[in-house]
Amino acid sequence: MKQTLQLKLSQHLTLTPQLQQSIRLLQLSTLELQQEIEKFLQENPLLEREEDEAATAMFTPADDTLASSTAEPSATTAEADGQTAFDESASSADWQNDFGAASPRSTDDDGDYQDIQEESRSLHDHLNEQLAMIRLSERDRSLVRFLIEAIDDDGYLTQSLEELLEILPAELVVDIEDLRIALHHVQNFEPTGIGARNPQECLSLQLESLPPSPALTLAADIVHKHLDQLAAHDFSRLKKNLLCSDEELRAAHALILSLNPRPGARFGASDTRYIVPDVVVRKLRGAWVTSLNRDAMPRLRVNRLYADILQKQRGASSNPANLSGQLQEARWLIKNVQQRFDTILRVSQAIVERQRQFLEYGEVAMRPLILREISEQLGLHESTVSRVTTQKYMATPRGIFELKYFFGSHVATDTGGACSATAIRALIRQLVAAEDGHKPLPDSKIAEILGQQGIVVARRTIAKYREALNIPPVNLRKSI
Repeated sequence: MKQTLQLKLSQHLTLTPQLQQSIRLLQLSTLELQQEIEKFLQENPLLEREEDEAATAMFTPADDTLASSTAEPSATTAEADGQTAFDESASSADWQNDFGAASPRSTDDDGDYQDIQEESRSLHDHLNEQLAMIRLSERDRSLVRFLIEAIDDDGYLTQSLEELLEILPAELVVDIEDLRIALHHVQNFEPTGIGARNPQECLSLQLESLPPSPALTLAADIVHKHLDQLAAHDFSRLKKNLLCSDEELRAAHALILSLNPRPGARFGASDTRYIVPDVVVRKLRGAWVTSLNRDAMPRLRVNRLYADILQKQRGASSNPANLSGQLQEARWLIKNVQQRFDTILRVSQAIVERQRQFLEYGEVAMRPLILREISEQLGLHESTVSRVTTQKYMATPRGIFELKYFFGSHVATDTGGACSATAIRALIRQLVAAEDGHKPLPDSKIAEILGQQGIVVARRTIAKYREALNIPPVNLRKSI
């Protein structure tokens, strides 16, 4: 085969490191952004947080800081999106006044210590503390401790005694009766209902600890024999089987509802996640205005001492190349973080302009909205809008919402318009809340009511929205 040289022209897109960083920062949540910035602060000595606002105003250049009240149009994004300046006139104090300022941190160290201790106390610790207070032989104490370790976070003994017996070494010479006695000790511990092997036993243990009453007798009979009928809300069959009146069944039902089917849940480790809104919405002079939340914005600047040294040594042979690169990286990061918040503000303001009715009247006034509408309005790529609206939050007088919450599908109306799925779910919630408990509304009736309002929705669509709202079906919503 003869070798030849050919000249070919082609176009391809190359993402610079600065552009790649801009895209990556845009899709990060506020918490992830703070973690990313902490990593840069540790690795780059020329980047630092701005602590003293007054000192910063004296010598920090506008392009090296995020502390300025306005921002110049930022660099081009991956989709060649031009950015607009934003207004940060709303201060953090105003935001706290409008939406509830956080209470000052308590100076009572003892109180904080007690809170930490309470949170770190597990169910097993709580049960072992009670075990230490009763008098048992060492053998029985070991068996009780063995059963405590087998209890799950909800307080249930999920394995049978026979299965647990097989785990124990044969040389201990333990039989099933020994485990039953140990389980009896566990079930006498607090909270009541601990160590149950199923929900029925858990409720029975709690009923046995209550003072006797006619409602208690009927409730115990329901739990022992008719719990499945109660779960299905088959009250007619319950009254027939129990030979009781509506009032008696209602009292027994209320007593069962007062019990805790998960007695160990309150000792579980809570996974608390705090949301810091990126933008704040308030109504000023009759118009809804969006501003950035300064508490969520990292205040960064270039270390002036290192920057001055590099400036003086520029062109000298002793100028370390790695410091020059780190200086450029610091400026890129500051600029890209600024650009990130610029884009978030632009998208948020566009969302607020299209969802003004929601801010005025609530979910029932939510209008249909898709990503393409915002991208076309702002001249951004649809993927950019998707990144901006993911894990970014907006604080409004109606609560804190993820930006994606304001987007949704739509359903046609008789007038030729469209109704947001969010608005339909809100209407379903209102109809169910106002329904007669003796005659709850089936999905077909809800669809008929919405049709009378000009909203054409199929019954299966109503069922899908109802399930998304965690509203049980009509047979489970029926009251006594």
